[in-house]
Amino acid sequence: MTGHADRLARLEAAIASARREGRLAIGLAKRTSNLFRDRASRRAPRIDLSGFDAVLGVDTSRGLVEAEGMCTYEALADATLARGAVPAVVPQLKSITLGGAAAGVGIEASSFRHGLVHDTVVELDVLAADGSVVRCTPDNKHRDLFLGFPNSYGTLGYALRLVARTVPAKRYVRLRHARHGDAASFFADLAAACADPAVDYVDGVVFDRGRLVLTRGTFVDEAPSTSDYTFERIYYRSLLERESDHLTARDFLWRWDTDWFWCSRNVGAQHPLLRRLYGRARLNSVTYQRIMRWNARAGLTRALDRLRGVHAESVIQDVDVPIAAAEALLAFLHERVGILPIWVCPLALPDPSRAATLYPLSAGTPWVNFGFWDVVRTRERRPEGFVNRAIEREVARLGGAKSLYSDSTYTEDEFWALHDRAAYAALKRRYDPAGALPDLYAKCVLRKG
Repeated sequence: MTGHADRLARLEAAIASARREGRLAIGLAKRTSNLFRDRASRRAPRIDLSGFDAVLGVDTSRGLVEAEGMCTYEALADATLARGAVPAVVPQLKSITLGGAAAGVGIEASSFRHGLVHDTVVELDVLAADGSVVRCTPDNKHRDLFLGFPNSYGTLGYALRLVARTVPAKRYVRLRHARHGDAASFFADLAAACADPAVDYVDGVVFDRGRLVLTRGTFVDEAPSTSDYTFERIYYRSLLERESDHLTARDFLWRWDTDWFWCSRNVGAQHPLLRRLYGRARLNSVTYQRIMRWNARAGLTRALDRLRGVHAESVIQDVDVPIAAAEALLAFLHERVGILPIWVCPLALPDPSRAATLYPLSAGTPWVNFGFWDVVRTRERRPEGFVNRAIEREVARLGGAKSLYSDSTYTEDEFWALHDRAAYAALKRRYDPAGALPDLYAKCVLRKG
């Protein structure tokens, strides 16, 4: 905490100096980003928050971890594992930050019990647009910002410090993979797994219409042997090859990071020879993000598509629907989108009194998240955002919601019908009256800021 206090003091001095010179502009400086929507270029942030990246303390007796907003989940998990615990929800990619997951929508296979990342946060300090630091809890005078911060994506301020819940961990995680030949039996098994108090993690993968695999994960003290999916072997393929498996707790948390789920195939990293050339140290989501962003700037894939006479649309989406609508959404994805595999993750809201203002999931209803990430290519020329817009409409029809970390095509009226315009306007009036930070619709749909 001494280091955190020093960083706060330096930040306050920098803000005071910028104010005197009339150049106060707050922003994040990050080497990596888990946002997948191209944004308009902007000037470098005047107030650099990248140094707020430390774990500040782990209190296993209270089941809490305290860390700064730019702390990665890799550092957070290592600190808690050393004390026999893990954050209650650990998003799948090592470079995701605690503050970023709280301001966005972070999910993982423990979400069926603990909710989304923001549901595990019990306190946060937010750097507001005017340079003040606001401490928010579920029951203090800044409860409105505490509940409004999730899904705000930096438009209400930036998290400098957070306290989040942890759960006890054991040395290993035992996995059981149940294969299903149809969606009905798969989702029935998913519901049964979520109701089993002995299960710690639940997620699944849809490989195609007749191959769906549900995975149950349980902490255990001992393992007959452990698998290694950090180099030559690929985790998602093991779901079709094995009925049971054991991983160390750390390797379980990052089982999806090595191959960015399965998206490493798009950069050749699943070819055995190229995989060895990458090497263990570069087989991770950070490497693939860098390649992807370089390609977006260079336009190599776009040029190849033009040469082949195909039209491409990036479809990178995570959407949530009530479990009763899960089969219908999966049928739609098969018929209208065609991206495979699909990651499936159940979630629930553990505390209805803490429902996030800007992420409208209702309590008491089990939800199912679908993650699908690829490019849809056709010979037919379609309007820009054709597939993404169809997905948004179907999700809305089914009473669901979608994350805003990637492309959105909503009209302004459609967007605010889903995201409580009045409540957001009240938050902006209180915490950003001068409009120093971008508007949520402008940032997440129009990609301004």
